[in-house]
Amino acid sequence: MQDASALATWLAWLLRLRLPDWASSGPMSVTTNAVRAARLAPDEANYPVVIFMEGLSGFRQMNTYQVEELVSHGYIVAAIDQPYAAASVSFPDGRQVTGVGKEVMWPLIQQSLDPGEPVPKLGGQAWEDGIITYLARDAVFTLDRLTELNGSDPSGVLTGGLDLERFGIIGVSLGGIVSPEACRLDRRLRACMIMEAPIPASVVRAGLSQPTLLMIGDIETMRSAGWSEADMEQHHATMRSLYGNLAGEGYFVTTHGMFHLNLTDAPLLLKVPLGALGLLGSIDVDKAHDIVKAYTLAFFDRHLKGHHGPVLDELDGFHEVKLESRQPAGQGAHPWLVLPEPAGG
Repeated sequence: MQDASALATWLAWLLRLRLPDWASSGPMSVTTNAVRAARLAPDEANYPVVIFMEGLSGFRQMNTYQVEELVSHGYIVAAIDQPYAAASVSFPDGRQVTGVGKEVMWPLIQQSLDPGEPVPKLGGQAWEDGIITYLARDAVFTLDRLTELNGSDPSGVLTGGLDLERFGIIGVSLGGIVSPEACRLDRRLRACMIMEAPIPASVVRAGLSQPTLLMIGDIETMRSAGWSEADMEQHHATMRSLYGNLAGEGYFVTTHGMFHLNLTDAPLLLKVPLGALGLLGSIDVDKAHDIVKAYTLAFFDRHLKGHHGPVLDELDGFHEVKLESRQPAGQGAHPWLVLPEPAGG
């Protein structure tokens, strides 16, 4: 069970809402399929690892549905909170760090996307290249820490259980901006999944050597969700630029009817109020999550587990999806992409 009050508090803070008492009361909870302090399954000697990067003012449990899908298919997922970027971070010594919010963070993020003058400042320091490289180093630190735990985990759970040659990363929103920069910094990350996020200028220029999947709503969907024309253009243009500048295999997944919050756990808790506020797309919540899970698993199975199978440009039952794929120069016309059958048809 996941504490719904934490989810409700996150959403209220993110959306600046005054939620009714029922939305943040203790007795509510979200049922998950997770088991606390589970031991590693003995099926394999070790398992591939995927890092999950949260969105701005989010928290590390914001995509439990996606994480559970990976874990149930033989992956270890490490989800991290980034102080001041996350809604709130609790440290072992009891300290609590509250996020600074979009008003403070966005100029620093934008400087990494489209550098300009005047250079934004934080804590009296000028951030000429913005804040994304700084945040991406948290992912690099996590790789180092996981490597240490694989050598000797004080709890004994992870020792020897991580495959250090098979690291991947997923990011949504701000996490989707940070993830490709982490891949640029550290090639231990072998596969990158980016969910509805503009791409840092450094990554657009350099491209990525790792296989990369980019997922975003189509223009019609984003416009109906209230995105500004400038934000839509920045998201689509930079994601397209990266897609065209990949040295590894690439996938561009465009979805219809899937709003930004549909990519997260938020609709599982507050489907009615979020729907009433126009914050969820026309797509059914379960269908949206089925799409994300299917492409997530297919992508990492291909690029971290080496599974091969027939090419599927369209997946039956997912008519909301347009899939484009490309191979590195000099290879075949299409990459292999194995997609599981959609749940419930």
